[in-house]
Amino acid sequence: MKFTLGTKQNMTQVFDEEGNVYPVTVIKTGPVVVTQIKTKERDGYEAIQIGFGTKSSKRISKPMKGHLKDMGNFSTLKEIQISAADLKVGDTVENNLESGDKVVVSAITKAKGFQGVVKRHGFKGGPRSHGQKHSEREPGSIGTAGYQRVFKARRMAGRMGGDRVSVKNLLVVDFDKTTGEILIRGAVPGRRGTLVEING
Repeated sequence: MKFTLGTKQNMTQVFDEEGNVYPVTVIKTGPVVVTQIKTKERDGYEAIQIGFGTKSSKRISKPMKGHLKDMGNFSTLKEIQISAADLKVGDTVENNLESGDKVVVSAITKAKGFQGVVKRHGFKGGPRSHGQKHSEREPGSIGTAGYQRVFKARRMAGRMGGDRVSVKNLLVVDFDKTTGEILIRGAVPGRRGTLVEING
């Protein structure tokens, strides 16, 4: 199964045999353990729940400790809707990613808070000419004549970022199985330490 979880580390660059340079994102992966198996007969669908990362046992509730049954103090639990024919609870899911694989990377983007229309939507703002006092970053007119209201989906200022984004067709440049670091060509959503899902 070409699926794994990791945390975004940083960006760097690598060179190929011809001397061309490519930007890559370093993702630190770790052991992914099966914590629950869902079947069609009992749950209505087939899926597996996996645990990743660690955190202090003080921050895990008693019901969650009973659910995990000493398999580990996982910081993240994720569910994947696949058939678990060859897996059982407590197994470590092998990472079968290889160099040259095309993957889909999903993560939460950086949250930037409340932003104006220039930063959020790329508006050019108002003119910088004489007689325009404070209109450099204003949105301009937001209504229309006759209707006397603002239409739905009007692009305006608001909260920016913090969304789940999936980037397709990213190339795995290298995968070091000893350290668990994956080099993926291009940029990946999120900041340093963001949880990243990689699907092959």
